[in-house]
Amino acid sequence: MGKTLIVAEKPSVGRDLSEALPGKFDKKEGFFESEDHVITWAVGHLVELAEPEDYNDTLKKWRVKDLPIIPGKTHDIPSFKLRARSGDSEKQLKVIHRLARRDDVDDIINACDAGREGELIFAYTMDLSNVDKPVRRLWISSMTKKAIKDGFEQLRDGKDMRNLESSARSRSEADWLVGMNATRAATIRGRSAFGGVVSIGRVQTPTLGILAAREQLILDFVPETYFLVQAEFATTDPSGRSYKGMWFDHAKAKSDNRATWAGTQEEAEARVAKVRGARGRVASLEIKKRTSRPGMLYDLTSLQREANSRLGYSAKRTLGIAQSLYERHKVLTYPRTNSRYLTTDMVPELQPRAAMFTALPPYAEGATYVMNLRELPLERIVDDSKVEDHHAIIPTDQVADLSKLDDSEKRIYDLVVKRYLSVFHPVAKHEDTVVITEVEGEHFRTKGTVLVEPGWRAVYGETIDAPAEDPGVDPATKAEGDEDEKAPLPKLTEGESVDATVDDDQPVEKQTKPPARYSEGTLLSAMETAGKLVDDETAREMMKDRGLGTPATRASIIELLIGRQYIQREGRQLKVTGKGMKLIEILEGHPLISPDMTGNWEKQLRDIEHGELTADVFMKGIVEFTETTVTKITEIDPVALRMARAELGPCPRCAALGNLNDEGQPNIIRENARAYGCTSWKSREEAGCGFVIWRAIAGRQLMPDEAKELIEQRFTTDELQGFRSRAGKSFRARLKLDDDDKVVFDFPELPEGQKRWQKKDSDGDGAEAEVGADGAEAKPAAAKKPAAKKKAPAKKKAPAKAKAAAATDEG
Repeated sequence: MGKTLIVAEKPSVGRDLSEALPGKFDKKEGFFESEDHVITWAVGHLVELAEPEDYNDTLKKWRVKDLPIIPGKTHDIPSFKLRARSGDSEKQLKVIHRLARRDDVDDIINACDAGREGELIFAYTMDLSNVDKPVRRLWISSMTKKAIKDGFEQLRDGKDMRNLESSARSRSEADWLVGMNATRAATIRGRSAFGGVVSIGRVQTPTLGILAAREQLILDFVPETYFLVQAEFATTDPSGRSYKGMWFDHAKAKSDNRATWAGTQEEAEARVAKVRGARGRVASLEIKKRTSRPGMLYDLTSLQREANSRLGYSAKRTLGIAQSLYERHKVLTYPRTNSRYLTTDMVPELQPRAAMFTALPPYAEGATYVMNLRELPLERIVDDSKVEDHHAIIPTDQVADLSKLDDSEKRIYDLVVKRYLSVFHPVAKHEDTVVITEVEGEHFRTKGTVLVEPGWRAVYGETIDAPAEDPGVDPATKAEGDEDEKAPLPKLTEGESVDATVDDDQPVEKQTKPPARYSEGTLLSAMETAGKLVDDETAREMMKDRGLGTPATRASIIELLIGRQYIQREGRQLKVTGKGMKLIEILEGHPLISPDMTGNWEKQLRDIEHGELTADVFMKGIVEFTETTVTKITEIDPVALRMARAELGPCPRCAALGNLNDEGQPNIIRENARAYGCTSWKSREEAGCGFVIWRAIAGRQLMPDEAKELIEQRFTTDELQGFRSRAGKSFRARLKLDDDDKVVFDFPELPEGQKRWQKKDSDGDGAEAEVGADGAEAKPAAAKKPAAKKKAPAKKKAPAKAKAAAATDEG
């Protein structure tokens, strides 16, 4: 009897499989081997779609006449070639192919990650092997030894995965067609205006469109001034119970956020004078009881949102931590899931899994409650129809040794464990009180809330005496103008008399604020619902099939937009750069920036996965879209692509020297295609003061607002991302101007033992790269010096018409 070849997605998974399967495994170069099994692995994607020049060498040049590039198009359906990735990937690919061709290997098990991307990695890898042997599929959601053994006892037939594979191939090919052609077309038209490649993609561009629409609202926002009046009240009896209230327009609806606006400054001051020192009464006292349910179990997107809101973690960082808790520590189930439900067959293990946490003090009380339940509340947790590839993220049956987790891992693990325990708890009960106080015909509103029964909130350490803010609710979602905070209230009686006092700082002048920029958490929500604002968790679940990207890819899309300098991080907010706004401006009205269209494509990919749509029908639509997109972009007037050249203020060097221009005015710093330079420069012979800041620094384009800050302050306040060292590693740093006005890197001191970089892992979740020493000169990207050419023999002069045609062909 021959052996079975098992192909995992990465070395660490291959090692885990060898430890779970029976028999003694010997480690070889790129694989493990026992009497019955050979285990090898990919290192992420080993094979990729071929580049245009692999089809035709003439396509190395980017020319309008070659667009659109539709490889092997037959009956409107493209046919793609594959190629091995270079370097270590190619070496490991040869190992897999050599093992697959062995005569003693009878069949193959696909043990890549159980999802669309894992299916694609295996399919592409085997496509280049020329091997036709039976394939079975390992499909597991946990990396514990028990889960692995159970998975090998329930292997799926490889033929059952053909629809998923077809969906994966369609996604990859659609991204190639749209991204490759739109990027080439836009770059040919706008390279000089954008300073390089103009990257466009099927998911990244509509995501940028969502951010740009919000940025435009902020740019167009005109603030309004308004005034608030707050008074303090004390009962007239000896107890002197006190509370505060905010003036509001009693005639306006309770839901009107502007009801607390106290009119003009004169009107607000008149209200202050009217009630100061006056006696009033508790006009009404309304108490409403309400309940709040625990949040649903996490899928990847909701976990990333929560971690961003609560902990400030980027989506990429949260994914990396969750992946580590899954693969390395084996204490969380598969994280790249889009489901927030569990399956019926898991019900018997839910209570024992909760019982494991009785030994861990932070979770003991909540776990004990769940363990003692006679019947678990499962209606919001278990639904087989809502689980496709993987169930919700929950703790595995292997409890974590908290001493072996770092701080970030502990925090993500804490979120998942508490959410898991909380879903089995009853609702929390609250009493909301609204007190209306009337003084001299003016009305003041006071809101208070009391936690009556903690219910599920007890898992988060809340008690009746010590309530906390809602776990799972973003604190940034408070409505504009909802100024009367909920606070503890004394016991009051309707009709009771009170005396009013008003501080000297009243009324308080305020201004309306523009809409907040997206954080990564709120952007993930928008991507999940294709840009539609949906707060209700159930409604959000119904829209998942039409979101932008998948839970596994959304973090990388955000990082891609940052790397392309279309957006940048400002604290926890994402700000669209001038480059990003210009791209959306020139694509205005094009379906490419429509979240709805990309959301519909995602829905069609899911339909292919479910056997409800063929890949040929989907790809035919993608080809048609690509052709119209190229036509639209190439018809854009290049003049329209030019971004207005920024003027960044007076030249600091000319100001120090007292230099003036020919009109007697100070020289200024103006943006050009390659640099931000002083307008005193006329030519190489008349170089003026010579002040210049190059736009390209260590592989990164410096944006006008960054250059302006650098010139005005002589340093950038925040670290800038996206620089690359000579070794090709990314790093972040501040910039500063030295005494000679040269731009240098300024690296902050790091805590002892902390590195400024780490190696990038196979998932691409590594962070920063090695950088130079503090004060290293930030040089512009060096252009390669062309090799000396031998003098060619003189050629006949080409006709003018031919020259014009050649120039047009080059775009």
